[in-house]
Amino acid sequence: MDISPDNYFSRNPEMLSPIGGFGGLFQIDLSKYKEPVMVSSIDGVGTKLMVAMMMEKYDTVGCDIVNHCINDISVQGAEPVYFLDYIGIGKLRSPLYEQVLSGIAKACREANCAVLGGETAEMPGFYPEDEYDLAGFACGIADRDRIIDKEKITAGDVIIALPSSGVHSNGFSLVRKVFDVENADLTAPCEALGGKSIGKELRDHGQTGLGDASALSQWRRGAAVPCLAP
Repeated sequence: MDISPDNYFSRNPEMLSPIGGFGGLFQIDLSKYKEPVMVSSIDGVGTKLMVAMMMEKYDTVGCDIVNHCINDISVQGAEPVYFLDYIGIGKLRSPLYEQVLSGIAKACREANCAVLGGETAEMPGFYPEDEYDLAGFACGIADRDRIIDKEKITAGDVIIALPSSGVHSNGFSLVRKVFDVENADLTAPCEALGGKSIGKELRDHGQTGLGDASALSQWRRGAAVPCLAP
């Protein structure tokens, strides 16, 4: 497999080590912050991976794992700085591996977040050959006085709901049951989805809320937003 750094990784100037070392090195520019706090999240894609396997399209789950982790830290007021991934698989194969990595790199570039490293574990006998799992870890930084948490919620606060770009990757065990994914034709147009196929609708990757979180945190002449949720 030819895994070109230009196509499958996202680099930032703060990265001090190439991909492939025992540990990733990242130099934080502390001059950008008054009182920096590290904010971290780790997550998985869940059973949406089953839809990707059925469709044999894997790039969007790569985007999903990045966006899922970044959303979790951005709603706390953090700016993402780097990301690491984990792929556990029965047998490493193309194009699954390249598509997952390209999706991860794409999402990280869009969020200006470095892919600092990752682990690919080929485990025959543990995973069936055609199955795999995907997890990710994101680290970001927030100034302490700009951290968003539920402790600042008070009576009379306004609730603002923003439209979702899709199902993302939460609750796919229920989603698969509702659409009877295991028995459905995932490529056929579905009237309930405006003519889009079930496979296309469910495979589309979620978006980050970085822009929304940043805009809301500056809302009302810089007044702090007490709480956000992805």
